[in-house]
Amino acid sequence: MSKEKYLEIGKIVNIHGVRGALKVEPWCDSPEQLCSLETLYYKKRDEYMPLTVRTASIHKNHVLIHFDGIDSIDEAMPLKNRVLFVDRDDLPLADDRVFIADIIGLDVFDERDGSRLGRLKSVDESPANDLFVVETPDGHEVLVPAVDEFIGHIDESGVYLLPIPGMFDTDGYVIDRDGSDTDDNNDTDSGDTDSDDTDSGGESR
Repeated sequence: MSKEKYLEIGKIVNIHGVRGALKVEPWCDSPEQLCSLETLYYKKRDEYMPLTVRTASIHKNHVLIHFDGIDSIDEAMPLKNRVLFVDRDDLPLADDRVFIADIIGLDVFDERDGSRLGRLKSVDESPANDLFVVETPDGHEVLVPAVDEFIGHIDESGVYLLPIPGMFDTDGYVIDRDGSDTDDNNDTDSGDTDSDDTDSGGESR
C-alpha cells in the first residue's frame, strides 16, 4: 500500500495580531498534537515548503502558531487559507492506530465471513465519533461509526468491520449522509449505539 510522506494536519484560517501569528484549524486528533510539532509544511506547486514553528498555543479549539521568518501581517498574509502538512516520520503512531490517509480507498470486508462490503470512500467527523463512509458495490453509502464495536481490524489488505444485521442489506438498513436512518422495509431497528470511544483527526483505529 503506497503511503504519502506528507499528511494534512490543519489549515491556516486567519492571521492573529500584527506580529505574524497565524490561526490554524487542527485536522488531527487534538490541538495539543499540532502544538507538539517543530516543523510543518505547505505545498507550493509540487514542492512541500518547510515552516519552522517558533511558538504554538491553543486558543478556543484552534492553534496560534508563530513561524520563524514570519513577523508581520504582510509576511503572514500569503499563508492564509493554506493547508498545512506534517512529515509522517514526525508524527508518532501507536501500533494499534492508522493514519486515515492510508486507509481511504481500501476494500471493506465483513470480519465474520470475509464477504466484501464495499470500499472505504472517506472518514467523516461527527460530534460523537468519526464515521466510515462505505460505498457499497451497488452505489449506496453506509455510515459506520469508527468505534471498537464495529471494527474488527484494519491492515494493508482492507478494513474489516463487524456490522450489525441488516446494516449493509440493499433493502434494509442504510444510514443517509445527513445522519438520518432510512428503512425501506419500515420494520428495521435503527441500530443506534452509544459509545465514548472516539477516534478523530489524523488517526483512526
